Amino acid sequence: MKKILVKASKTYPVLIDTNLLGNCGNFIKEAVSPLPAKVALFCDDKVEPLYADTVENSLKASGFETYRFIFKNGEEQKHIGTITQMIEFLAQNDFTRKDLAVALGGGVTGDMTGFSAAIFKRGIRFVQIPTTLLAMVDSSVGGKTGCNLSVGKNLAGAFYQPELVLCDISCLETLDDKNFSCGIAEAIKTAVIQDAELFDLFKKKVTSKDTETLKEIIGRCVEIKAGVVAQDEKESGLRQILNFGHTIGHAIEKLSSYKTAHGEAVAIGMAVITKAFTKLGKVNSALYGDLISVLETNSLPVKHNYTKQELFSAALSDKKRSADSITVVYSPELGKAELLPLKLNEFESLIASSF
Repeated sequence: MKKILVKASKTYPVLIDTNLLGNCGNFIKEAVSPLPAKVALFCDDKVEPLYADTVENSLKASGFETYRFIFKNGEEQKHIGTITQMIEFLAQNDFTRKDLAVALGGGVTGDMTGFSAAIFKRGIRFVQIPTTLLAMVDSSVGGKTGCNLSVGKNLAGAFYQPELVLCDISCLETLDDKNFSCGIAEAIKTAVIQDAELFDLFKKKVTSKDTETLKEIIGRCVEIKAGVVAQDEKESGLRQILNFGHTIGHAIEKLSSYKTAHGEAVAIGMAVITKAFTKLGKVNSALYGDLISVLETNSLPVKHNYTKQELFSAALSDKKRSADSITVVYSPELGKAELLPLKLNEFESLIASSF
């Protein structure tokens, strides 16, 4: 089993291996102190029949009193109404600040559970048990929690670190191809901005059966993110490099009414930004071709059907925007990233240059 410590405002372990769910109660007992009496298990109706009983049985065997909250699967459920239902559930079952919430599922579940934990009674503890590759390599680590607003993605939220993250690679075998590829997109993003050797692993299509390769990919992505978060927990500077592809990606998600999955949108976002900066002469000329090749090898889209104005207007709701500027992330060469603040008219011209 691989163990990585994230050292932010709170230090916590990320455990990576196969077949962890059946022993999650013991892992929680080792990581969470003082021990909670009650544990609320949050998951969606797609994950529940797959893993909820296994997790709940382990929690009960470890002496925890368990409660289960299920919500409908999908990004469209990631709104303040669901958050309200989640914290009402905690209140109705008399949870205290000494108790624990557990997020079992993908990024939507992890983000909303963490946000609910952050705001219920001004903060109760929570644990991340990601079941998707995207959540394992990215959203479950680093303490970003939140939900979407009608204007844009993740505009309500809090920085709130978990007590423990359990990445059970066995869960990836139940993912469909689209969800698996979405996780690969975030891993490719991490490789482009920080690790050229990791990038090489994606030149051959990675599948959910490549257990050892996945353990290496997840471990390296978590190590990179942990290192960045340790230096800039609240995204005042360096951590913004982790948003490579996300400004355009979030715009595409919004324009598609979230029918385009997050990882697919990020893949397109990386392609759009890299193409634009290549035309400006700020990117190594070989990188754009290599990126497109790797994305397509791993069944990810690289094009969109929106106009320049649609893309620009949707991107203006990005969290990295200030009153008259927006910070854009790009990779000048494989394994490196740069932040570039642009005036809005400059950003509009940048988008136009990608067409």
